[in-house]
Amino acid sequence: MDSFCSNFTGNVCPSHSDVANPRSALAAQEALGDNDDLMELLPEPDETLDTFLDGKVKVLQKRQGYRFSVDAVLLSQFIRLRNRDKAIDLGTGCGILPLLLSQTTEGATFVGVEIQKDLVALAKRNVALNHLENRIAILHQDLRNLPTEFPPGTFNVAFSNPPYRRRFSGRTNPSMEKAIARHEIEATLDDLIWVTSFLLASKGRSYLIYPASRAIDLMVVLRKNQLEPKRVRWVHPRPDREARWVLVEALKASGVELHVIPPLFLRPEKPQGDVPRNPKL
Repeated sequence: MDSFCSNFTGNVCPSHSDVANPRSALAAQEALGDNDDLMELLPEPDETLDTFLDGKVKVLQKRQGYRFSVDAVLLSQFIRLRNRDKAIDLGTGCGILPLLLSQTTEGATFVGVEIQKDLVALAKRNVALNHLENRIAILHQDLRNLPTEFPPGTFNVAFSNPPYRRRFSGRTNPSMEKAIARHEIEATLDDLIWVTSFLLASKGRSYLIYPASRAIDLMVVLRKNQLEPKRVRWVHPRPDREARWVLVEALKASGVELHVIPPLFLRPEKPQGDVPRNPKL
């Protein structure tokens, strides 16, 4: 039973919703280097520039808009890629998953799909900032329209960190950028999984992270769309707490055989003096 372990350079803290810490403009300029052609990629006053994987990956994010969280990092560590994979990220945001995954294999290529115009622009800048234009393409599109962009079976791998909440459930964030990222406003879980199945070749792999409380919803929709769950990992805040997320790998048009791998604990031990209880996360 593993605890959360990251190679990220001091910017990932599982106890916080944002894994990125603001850096100064001077530090940002140092990270970019002296190339004048890159000066336009410096962060704007309302943006931060953060580094990951010992400085190999640089990520611009809005200070007040949607910012990726630790669940994206967990998903990136769960995904298994091969050198010649063609992968698609459904709801790429600032492009974080393709950026991180580009460091895990040299041959894979990526398409990041995003419906929000401002996030598309940010993702494209992040791709340029990391000199990955030859491996990552960012597409401004509604995922429900992707069958008009690609023929069936185009990709070997599809992954997504989708909105967790149904459209009218809970409080909707007043920021539309955050609301779309957190609620099924632009597309439902059924939409996402149907498109995933359409885009994947036979035996293609789908990877998702989803709330543990909606795990059954996810499994049912996957199987309905010929995506058979093959590998599952539950993610807990710590050993005495209920699972918060589930990580799922599913294969298209595959036989039934599920492997539940050991759980992941973001904190391996409960704090000293903590009284055992039945917690609410």
